Amino acid sequence: MQHLPDLIVDLALILVVAGVVGLLFKRLKQPLVLGYIVAGILTSPNMPYTPSVGDTSTLSVWADIGVIFLMFTLGLEFSFKKIVKMGAGPIIAACLILFCMMSLGSGVGHLFGWGRMNSLFLGAILSMSSTTIIYKALDDLGLRQQKFAGTVLSVLVIEDILGVLLMVMLGTLAASRGFEGEELLGSLLRLMFYLCLWFMVGIFLIPIFLRKVRKWMNRETLLVVSLGLCFGMVVMAAQIGYSTAFGAFMMGSILAETVEAEMIDKIVTPVKDLFGAVFFVSVGMLVDPAVILTYWLPILVLVVTIILGQIVLGSSAFLLSGQPLKQAMQCGFSMTQIGEFSFILASLGNNLKVTDGFLYPVIVAVSIITTFTTPYLIRSAEPAYQLVQRLWPRDLSAYHAEPRHGLPFKRRSTQSSWSRLLMALLRQAVAYIVLTIAVTALSLGFLLPLGRAALGHWMGNAVCGVLAILVVSPFLRAFVMKKNHSEEFKELWEQNLFNRGVLIVVMVVRFVLASLVIAYILNYLSPFATWVHVGIAMIIMLLIVASRRIKLISIRIERTFFINLRSREILAQKQGTSMPGYARLLQTKNLHIAQLELPEHSTWAGHTLSELSLGRETGVMITSIIRDTGRYNIPDGTTRLYPSDKLEIIGDDESIKTFVAKMEHEAISVDDLPQHSPMVLKTLMVLKQSPLAGITVGQSQIRERFHCMVVGLSAGRDVLEISSADSLIKPGSKLWIVGEKDWVEKLCEEMAGWLLSGKS
Repeated sequence: MQHLPDLIVDLALILVVAGVVGLLFKRLKQPLVLGYIVAGILTSPNMPYTPSVGDTSTLSVWADIGVIFLMFTLGLEFSFKKIVKMGAGPIIAACLILFCMMSLGSGVGHLFGWGRMNSLFLGAILSMSSTTIIYKALDDLGLRQQKFAGTVLSVLVIEDILGVLLMVMLGTLAASRGFEGEELLGSLLRLMFYLCLWFMVGIFLIPIFLRKVRKWMNRETLLVVSLGLCFGMVVMAAQIGYSTAFGAFMMGSILAETVEAEMIDKIVTPVKDLFGAVFFVSVGMLVDPAVILTYWLPILVLVVTIILGQIVLGSSAFLLSGQPLKQAMQCGFSMTQIGEFSFILASLGNNLKVTDGFLYPVIVAVSIITTFTTPYLIRSAEPAYQLVQRLWPRDLSAYHAEPRHGLPFKRRSTQSSWSRLLMALLRQAVAYIVLTIAVTALSLGFLLPLGRAALGHWMGNAVCGVLAILVVSPFLRAFVMKKNHSEEFKELWEQNLFNRGVLIVVMVVRFVLASLVIAYILNYLSPFATWVHVGIAMIIMLLIVASRRIKLISIRIERTFFINLRSREILAQKQGTSMPGYARLLQTKNLHIAQLELPEHSTWAGHTLSELSLGRETGVMITSIIRDTGRYNIPDGTTRLYPSDKLEIIGDDESIKTFVAKMEHEAISVDDLPQHSPMVLKTLMVLKQSPLAGITVGQSQIRERFHCMVVGLSAGRDVLEISSADSLIKPGSKLWIVGEKDWVEKLCEEMAGWLLSGKS
């Protein structure tokens, strides 16, 4: 018998068990994540009465790949523009929840005496709610189209981003084993530098590459290319000291801005599901029932901490972000669990050997319990709101009944010209300084040794210096000259002499800083005095500013970057699938926009809006219908609905809930569709005395009466002629009939008097 490697045997075991347990949990309407964790517990070495995995070290590599795929797909769902469009509310709520829950969790850890690093990781773990579990719970409860659900999912996106940053910072702290302020600040600045650099370079290069090779792309090559980019970034992140998960997330967020993002997400999802299942099974394998029994009290305390913390602190955070009391409580009650990101943080501490072994199984046990309680807590939000409304003073209840703007956090609509100009200059300065530092470091650290080895010391220095200055010149010119002709600049210049003086100082400072960059390159490569290098650098900078070619290159680079950044948004606008701009304005009211897809077998299909009277019956308004690549705005009563139409509707929570229920009720189940018998082919001989002899196929009415089709005629020879309605049926010819078996048999039975013979 052939010997199988342990990896294949172990993989077979965990996939079979995960499949069986996963089906059971689907039957019980529980999240698959829980099923995979239970499968891991059953196949772990800690369970003596069930088959267990032989080599857990190899499977840990598969689990790491699962984390990479989870973070990559998380990045694909992330968009910097999406964060900006959300406004301040979700960002405020996410930051407050993260800070409060992290402080609460760390405090509980210290109360149990678990040590500083254990408590820090515990706080981070308890602050991360599960996007997967919440999405599943809202979907199962039919609440995903409710207004609060959109707010919750927006906050979860922000939480995931903060979780990525938290993961990197915790990894840095764990590696240094300390909390020094300077080191932490340096690590944070280094992280921001790489974030900006990778994002800008990725957004500039990758969409261009994908456009160039698009004509050779299919699903297979797109999958291979996207995963190659993902794992390439993973290796790069690991080389400079960051986690593989961070690199995967960064590449996902870069690809999220391309027009191929949705296709990449679709083709990567099955691979992610497979490796994600292995990851969650590996999570279950680390659970030791003995540890859970030992730490049953801390587990219960942590469960209560999460539930009460999110109900009180989470709801308060949503309230402070501008949500009305009812919606804030619904959001807070929805966040009462931990899941996949908490497992990633726990595994990070476990892999870095900075957390004790008991913490991981404790966290898994807490996650399992809070996952089971989540649907019940979401349902209890409204009764809890009714109770709070009765207990609160009437004036306070009325104040919190309507959406607000978050008071001190809302961005003012009329910013001063100074603030607008300075913010624009700050954004540009950060971008161009990051690019300049990267080019300079790459030139002096990588290109210079190659040049010296190939051309000699001084010639290598000269070539490297010229190339470095040429590459950074478009960035330095933009740093010096951008916004010098903007509306804000002109407005401030014309106001008074003081403004002119300040603006001149700003321009001079920018020019000097850009010159110092060139002076640094010259000083590094040239033996002359520093003041000589500064003078030469200023002359070079003047030539760069005056160069029309460098100006055009700088404009072209910036324009290409912003086109790439907006490519997905531009495509959505062309196809009519982007959410209208007024959607955010409705967030301050009780109404909101929802997008629903008409089921394929809906009885509404083919009917006009006036025939359905959806507005009168449900209270919603259909503002747009998105079909194929077109958008039909403000449809009138004569507009017909078709399967898979996307309906953009406006209404409050109750009316949208009524609309969704009615739409689902009118959808025909696949089991209820009419069943058809198999199609068969039969030949029938036509004799002289047959009523069919001498008439045409159309006159025979075989199609109308028996739902069968005469597809051919043959007159005693092997040649089969295709028939038409005008084909003449001659005596002695054979009719070739195609139809459903039941109808063909009915035709034979009814025509038995004049169809003298037939065979299949």
